[in-house]
Amino acid sequence: MITEEMKQVVNFYNQGLELYKDREFQKALKLFQEALKIKPNDTPSKLYETRCLEFIKNPPPMDWDGVYVMKTK
Repeated sequence: MITEEMKQVVNFYNQGLELYKDREFQKALKLFQEALKIKPNDTPSKLYETRCLEFIKNPPPMDWDGVYVMKTK
């Protein structure tokens, strides 16, 4: 059974992911952080929080297709 808290986490994550795909990294970041307030160990939200922070500092090229390319191993 999924809890109400987990439903909120999933909702924040899904909204954040849509904004991320639309290159709205600041807005997406806020939603991933809201998810992490509820579930601090949510790995997908942590991952996208990190990616948003990186893309805010260094935006992807205009022809970016949404694929994240790792720069380190």
